[in-house]
Amino acid sequence: MLFKLVLALSLGWSITLSADEMTAEHQQWLKDKFSAQHEKLIPIVAVADMYFACHKAREKDQKQYQVGSLITQMDKNELALRLSDCLNGEAPNSDTALNFGLIGCFHEQLKQLPAEDRAVKQKLVRQAIAKLSKPERQQSFTQCVTDQAVGYLK
Repeated sequence: MLFKLVLALSLGWSITLSADEMTAEHQQWLKDKFSAQHEKLIPIVAVADMYFACHKAREKDQKQYQVGSLITQMDKNELALRLSDCLNGEAPNSDTALNFGLIGCFHEQLKQLPAEDRAVKQKLVRQAIAKLSKPERQQSFTQCVTDQAVGYLK
């Protein structure tokens, strides 16, 4: 999905829409029509993004999760517990959790790219995360999660 992020702008690249993705007008219509559901979904999407990246970086088991299945199939309380365990005592609003959230969200935004392009862009994401202030990263994560949640309202 197309979104404007401080992070994307700082990288000097944009993510484009494919033919099957929603227009801005359609996204706004969904937000208006499903606003209450959207608001309930946003924290679940945020936790799923954080857990996805945290699990990938820290967990020793070989289980491979997809962000979409974490959002749509895993119980939200189970997801929150798993994130808490993965963060190993750090708060969900910590720098570490925020960085995991951005990595997870961008993983979802870039998943349609060929593997080589995705790897290059993910490396750029990590470099940009290291350079941005916490408020800039929070703003980027909020916008990314808000837009990402719209996709689950279809």
